[in-house]
Amino acid sequence: MPDLSIVVPAYNEGSAIVACLDQIVATVATPFEVLVVYDTPEDTTAPFVASYARADPRVRPALNTYGRGPAQAIRFGLEHAQAPIAVVTMADGSDEARLIDEMARLVAEGAAVVAASRYMRGGRQIGGPPLKRTLSRLAGVSLYWLGRVGTHDATSAFKAYSTAFVREARIESDRGFEIGLELVGKAKHMGRRVAEVPTTWRDRTEGASNFRVAAWLPTYLRWYWRALRPARDRGAGG
Repeated sequence: MPDLSIVVPAYNEGSAIVACLDQIVATVATPFEVLVVYDTPEDTTAPFVASYARADPRVRPALNTYGRGPAQAIRFGLEHAQAPIAVVTMADGSDEARLIDEMARLVAEGAAVVAASRYMRGGRQIGGPPLKRTLSRLAGVSLYWLGRVGTHDATSAFKAYSTAFVREARIESDRGFEIGLELVGKAKHMGRRVAEVPTTWRDRTEGASNFRVAAWLPTYLRWYWRALRPARDRGAGG
């Protein structure tokens, strides 16, 4: 059994997934498996992942059977992770794979969630749509100071988790990338530790982002308000 499961939700990444996998394989020292999760057999990511997996059995193609969309793909990946620690990272190369070992170490030391933070001291964000950047920063900083959630970047999708905590928390998100925010809020209300490490996030250089601000904003707001509430006002699981 691996020590670490790395979950990569993918949507029609095609050959671009190879660079993402190369970066993980070259950088991560912790014994790992990689689950590349896609929604349909026709997804352009699938043949490239299958080819990669034939050469490196640590890579597992994973056809998501929970329904379409990033939330379902991430939930599928986390629930099929074999390791006690799971890291969710994007397929577009925007995340720093070099941080994965450190994030996994912090989970092994007791954190339920570790966020790669763009908004703490030492973190940066390069590129990306201005509206998305502004909303994300406002949410992250306000939740840190007012919600006391333990990270400046609760909306970051690049996070490490205790898989036991994820299963206990029971993911409810079913649309976009709000799972990261949901689990940070639940960790707070369940009295679990949330940690963070500074990261530099870079906007993708190939293809187009699948992030839909207008469509997913209501679900983000739902989990934002829950995370903002004092812990004593919420039962376990938020």
